[in-house]
Amino acid sequence: MTTLAEPSHPTLSDFHRVNRGGGLFSESVSQWLGAGFAVVGHRLGLRPTALTITNLVIGLATSVAVIALAEPVAAGRVPAWIVGVLALVGWQVAYALDCADGQLARVTGQGSAAGARVDVLCDVAAQIALVAALTATTMAQAPSTPTWLVAAFAGTWMVNLVTSVMQAGPNAASMVTSTSLPVRLAKLVRDYGAVIFVAALVLLFAPALSLWVVVAFTIVNGGFLLASIAFSARASLH
Repeated sequence: MTTLAEPSHPTLSDFHRVNRGGGLFSESVSQWLGAGFAVVGHRLGLRPTALTITNLVIGLATSVAVIALAEPVAAGRVPAWIVGVLALVGWQVAYALDCADGQLARVTGQGSAAGARVDVLCDVAAQIALVAALTATTMAQAPSTPTWLVAAFAGTWMVNLVTSVMQAGPNAASMVTSTSLPVRLAKLVRDYGAVIFVAALVLLFAPALSLWVVVAFTIVNGGFLLASIAFSARASLH
């Protein structure tokens, strides 16, 4: 992993400057929150992996709580806003820590192949838990949800993570390279920070609509997967 020479006293801007993007929402919100966590982590002398593991713990704990409360919320025994606020804060803090570990590694020169593997594995675990939480909410709110839809949702959700890992190597490529504001706004549908923000808002204000969130994400991610296959196949034939 490429690292930068560590400033004597790295600032919030120093950490944010080395962020790896993620989309308009992530760069404007999550990466700045991550820079704040990176500053704190640096001052405490923490290794980047410590932030990675903290991200995993918070992400898993939040998703497990959403799963445990899915039935009580659907039955009206627990107010939806409690779960919504928990998801909104917990998932965003976890993602900000996921942004922070890479920033800390790059600025302080602590990046390693092992650390990168731990980061990816923790991302997989956290997103599996997130999918389980959204699925549990959907099944509690709409028990007749088709099994095939749940399977398609879970499978296509990982497209974001898989394509992100693939784009990190020397063979990275983008279907749409424009950085114009309209394009960046359109790409919010695949911005992880924006996605979990919207998902939490649905849990907060309208959990009964969770089925349509699952449908929407399945269509978006499935469509992107098919487009990526076509784009890569076309490139391989030239």
